Amino acid sequence: MAKGKDVRITITLECTGCNQDDRNKGLFGISRYTTQKNRRNTPMRLELKKFCPLCHGHTIHRELKK
Repeated sequence: MAKGKDVRITITLECTGCNQDDRNKGLFGISRYTTQKNRRNTPMRLELKKFCPLCHGHTIHRELKK
């Protein structure tokens, strides 16, 4: 079976546009997605362009620190 830590981990991606926009924080919240990544292939934090319903467009979503 698997030794040590799992290779694939579940991560949360958060919209960077909503973080910088103060007016969305109190009213609607922040757009977040969950996905998985391979720890060995991608040791750095993941950044993907995803659709944010609060910003009404595709923005960069960054991996949250756990």
